[in-house]
Amino acid sequence: MALLTALSPADLIAALLFGFCWLAYEPLVKRLTRRGPDLINSHMTVVRTAWMQAMARREARFLDSQLMGHVITSASFFASSNLIIIAAAAGAMFKGGEVLRQAGAAAPLLARAPTQVLELKLALIVLVLGRSLLSLIWAIRQLNYCIGAIGAAPDPKGDPVRLQAYGAAAAAVLNPALSAFNAGVRGYYFALAAASWLLGPFPFAVVTVGAVSLLVWRQVSSSSANGVRRLRTLLEESSSESR
Repeated sequence: MALLTALSPADLIAALLFGFCWLAYEPLVKRLTRRGPDLINSHMTVVRTAWMQAMARREARFLDSQLMGHVITSASFFASSNLIIIAAAAGAMFKGGEVLRQAGAAAPLLARAPTQVLELKLALIVLVLGRSLLSLIWAIRQLNYCIGAIGAAPDPKGDPVRLQAYGAAAAAVLNPALSAFNAGVRGYYFALAAASWLLGPFPFAVVTVGAVSLLVWRQVSSSSANGVRRLRTLLEESSSESR
């Protein structure tokens, strides 16, 4: 209760805005992806499924295992970076007001606030990065399951219907894995927004809205989204012609 009274009304409004955007964004994207709107996540689900079906038909699957190893390396890099940032933020938070006062003296742009409020702001950064870290760890585990699926793929000269079903089953493992990886990387956007709270409630709200707007733009209108959209169209046209 004392902490809530220490927060200004502007801080509370900005924090509620951040909490809504942070917690609602991922479930909303997942729901929209399942319904198949024009999102890069929806298109990539189709592309990855086509990849796993092509993998099941290939005789040499070395390329697929190499690509999977690259994704695991990327996820491990982000997870390691997360741990370093979490350790730094948690260290500043648990060392008490001395570190925070030194930071305030060295960075005049930091908003003046009671020590407990500054600790709350650092705790939010740690919380956001902690959630991101858990998503990345879960992604790495699932990607290891995908490696097992590639290694256990049946003879490519077998029944085509069975091979297609195997590819679809492997995609059902791969798609959640890369969705978790995306969620982990997305945490950096929200961690940056959480860090902007140290500058005050107005920058906090502006950066939060900016981060969400950037994520939406990259999902819908970026050059990558347009390219992936064309890839999906070509794959679906190729699949229709082969039937």
